[in-house]
Amino acid sequence: MTNPVTIKSANEVELMRESGKLLASVFEMLEGYVRPGLSTMEINDTVERFIVDQLHARPASKGQYDYQYVLNSSLNDVVCHGVPKANQILKNGDIVNLDITLEKKGFIADSSKMFVMPGATPLAKKLVEVTYQAMWQGISQVKPGARLGDIGHAIQSYAESFGYSIVREYCGHGIGREMHEAPQVLHYGLPDTGLVLKEGMTFTIEPMVNQGTAKTKTKKDGWTVVTRDKKLSAQCEHTILVTANGYEVLTLRADEALPESQ
Repeated sequence: MTNPVTIKSANEVELMRESGKLLASVFEMLEGYVRPGLSTMEINDTVERFIVDQLHARPASKGQYDYQYVLNSSLNDVVCHGVPKANQILKNGDIVNLDITLEKKGFIADSSKMFVMPGATPLAKKLVEVTYQAMWQGISQVKPGARLGDIGHAIQSYAESFGYSIVREYCGHGIGREMHEAPQVLHYGLPDTGLVLKEGMTFTIEPMVNQGTAKTKTKKDGWTVVTRDKKLSAQCEHTILVTANGYEVLTLRADEALPESQ
């Protein structure tokens, strides 16, 4: 990616905050809604109605790269980009990542969350929890003067310490007026390498963590990415702002607590 990284102005940051808060409210709505027996298409349609009718915003994924839905629903061994389907019904024991984008007043927020169905195995729950904490390990590195490699190294070191693997083909990204801007944010790497972070940068951190090997393959639909070994995968994502002395999580949900250092 050769485009320059855009530094957001104070006014643009305020608009990003608004989009982020609205997107957080989508996930808060889903917390009491997602359950076994629902199809991933029903979830997609509920999210679309909520964003359009309740939040008066735009589902930014719909129409992007000819994609026809408002979210990705990545179930069990699906790493990312799962396509919602009317015949894909959530069952007891499933884990599913819902990845949603929202645009308001010209600025986009992007976030994803794992939903764990009743009856999920302890191993599945552990993968989800480690992935969530790995994301926070990366977020905690964000401050002016830090480097992208610091983020990737923190995520990789944490996930691999549990015997998991980091998917390398997909990464976080700058975000703002466009869904995908510079820079690319890798979830692996070496400390003190890569782009230096500056106040006003906005980007996603969204590690994909596999129970088995990091190897993936894309299904015939051209979207759905699955683990080659058919073991479980999990992903968590937030949109982050680099502040004067650290970070702000623009898509932070009401059920989340920041680490004590922030």
